[in-house]
Formats: sequence, structure tokens, C-alpha cells
Amino acid sequence: MSDILTSSKARNLDLKIQTLGPFFRVTGKNADTGSEVGRAEGVVRPWFGRGLVLHLDTIRLTKETMVMDKSLLGVGLYVGAVAIRHGYDCGCRTAQLLAIYDSDLYHSKLVRFYRRIGFKEVKEVSGSTIGDMADMLVWGGVGTRMDADIHHLLVKWSKVFLKSVS
Repeated sequence: MSDILTSSKARNLDLKIQTLGPFFRVTGKNADTGSEVGRAEGVVRPWFGRGLVLHLDTIRLTKETMVMDKSLLGVGLYVGAVAIRHGYDCGCRTAQLLAIYDSDLYHSKLVRFYRRIGFKEVKEVSGSTIGDMADMLVWGGVGTRMDADIHHLLVKWSKVFLKSVS
């Protein structure tokens, strides 16, 4: 976690995590202006046969993130990395999210981004089956359900954060 936070400061990003029981919120602020530029929210919860799971409910970025950093190592990756590390510290092995379906173009970009950082598609939640109803209640919409192995994500991206610190 310290490497992620140190690397983020070098990119003018101030990251904080707040927890309340199993719930968490990661906020990223522009270090110069103090304005919030990104946020991730979720919960660490038990899951049948999987132990604890990191449920990433919301990841939001503001337009100001475009001004701060246009690289792949943008605000979203840093906010997500703190959330993933929090899940690891809590004993989670898996992270879950729903790449929400807003439009064809935006959804395909979102799925490609999550796939690129290490998530795998589990199923399409479209509302067309009874099984989808439970997912829609949990996730609040339709889209592509995706999972990632937390250890794999940390190993994959740790080199990038360490390089940024050096």
C-alpha cells in the first residue's frame, strides 16, 4: 500500500481510504486544488465457497482526471489499486465488479479496460433470466460481471508502482 500511495503523490494525487465495518470508500483528490477527482466504493463480504470477496460497487472519475494524467496509470488505476490492496489486507482472494452497460461504445471500452488490468468476464447480466434478477439487485443494473484474482492483480501492477516510486 505504501508504494501505491508514494507513487500517487508523485502524480499529484492524494489518496485516502475510509472504512466502516466491511464497507470502504477510497477517494482521490488533486493535491493542488483539493478537489475530489476519483472515488471507489464497495464492501468486503463472505461468498459461498470463496471466503471473503472484494465487491467493487462504484468507481467514479471526474473530468478533471483528464487534465491530471492521460496515461494508463491514471486516477482510476490508483483508486482501484488502493481498493484492491484493501481487499488483500482483509483476506480477500477475489475482486468482483460489474462493467455497467450504459451504451455499446462505453460498455465495450469499460470491459476492455478491466480485461487489460486483469479482470476476466464471468457472465452477461442482461435481465433476460431469473438468475439475472439476483445480480441486478446486487449490482443495481445490467452489464458484464467480471472477477479478478487479487494476488495476480497486485503482482502484475506492483512493478509499475515500484518503478514510479524509484
